[in-house]
Amino acid sequence: MTGSAMIAKTLSLNSGFQAYRESGAGPTVVLLHGISSGASSWEPLASLLPGYRLLAWDAPGYGESQPLAEGEPTAADYAARLDAWLDALEIERCVLIGHSLGAMMACAYMALCPERLVGVILADPAQGYRNADDAKRDAVYHSRWPLLVKQGPEAYAEARAPRLLRDSASEADVARVRDGIKRLNVSGFAQANWMLANDALEGYVEREIPVPARVLCGDEDRITPPEDVQALATRLGLTYHSIPRAGHASYIDAPAAFAAAIDDFAGRLFTKKEEQ
Repeated sequence: MTGSAMIAKTLSLNSGFQAYRESGAGPTVVLLHGISSGASSWEPLASLLPGYRLLAWDAPGYGESQPLAEGEPTAADYAARLDAWLDALEIERCVLIGHSLGAMMACAYMALCPERLVGVILADPAQGYRNADDAKRDAVYHSRWPLLVKQGPEAYAEARAPRLLRDSASEADVARVRDGIKRLNVSGFAQANWMLANDALEGYVEREIPVPARVLCGDEDRITPPEDVQALATRLGLTYHSIPRAGHASYIDAPAAFAAAIDDFAGRLFTKKEEQ
């Protein structure tokens, strides 16, 4: 298998049907997408990281992946499905990359199974609203999925996609984001909205982070602004890396720079692991 394309695959787990995409060969890098996306959004990285085995899941309730049984899930519930999926794939060690809402899932998994992780990258991380007041949490929960229902996937995607990228994003990149939004399933999207509104990233990293970790953010991110992400990195004691000329979906806006950041981080860690 080459690193030129990501191949769609599925697995049947005890907890549900799980869809994902795979490319390349070598050390394993696992990719967790954000709230308005899916596994196919990582396609731009496939040709840029041929020396790695890339595994990108469709989160529970996304694509063909079965939603979680929990009606009001936490990041820990997504982490449990992630663990079952990696078990089924017999992944012993990997670098885990969580983008946006996926960063919350990555932190929950880091708390659950640090022994499986070589390192973690939190990219344009959503931080969650668990500590906000009731009105704010309710507003966050109802800020996206009801619009998808009311407007329909076409209109919702048309309005939402440009906000996830830099102002001067290419039409091809906007189309990629727009196509991902069109494929959202209301039930899975609503579950993810619940998690965003009622959980918090830092609830899973209250103590010392158990594995090497780094924070990335697009320098034109309007969803998780760089100043907020930098403040998070400072609180967590992690290195912050800016992705130039990139909005919230930084790996789509600037795939070469994003891939270089992955290779710099993961390459060092996997080399160090081989030397031990």
